[in-house]
Amino acid sequence: MKSCLVVDDSLPVRKVARQILEGLEFSVVEAEDGRCALDTCSKSMPDAILLDWHMPVMDGIEFLLALRQCEGGSLPVVVFCTAETDIGYVQEAISAGADEYIMKPIDNRTVKSRLMHAGLIDK
Repeated sequence: MKSCLVVDDSLPVRKVARQILEGLEFSVVEAEDGRCALDTCSKSMPDAILLDWHMPVMDGIEFLLALRQCEGGSLPVVVFCTAETDIGYVQEAISAGADEYIMKPIDNRTVKSRLMHAGLIDK
């Protein structure tokens, strides 16, 4: 079973993401900020990460830059999930190492599409 770490400071967003991912047969772990997410990754690197941008303690970009420097940190498919729609944000996320970028609110079809594109799930 593939694993996914959902990193978002919003509990309702994490719950929706969990429901979508479990429906796609992922095991799901949650973190409320980038620091907690790094701690989680140091124990067990997930196959995928759904990542929010704006969070306390450590934001999404800071987390992503740190993740990509960790042992095994180049492996997870990172999907930024944020309300930021400006192309500058998309470019910054991709430059920092994100594999995919989707706008909130997230839905089953979009998450499934991005994970299929990344090769983590079949049609």
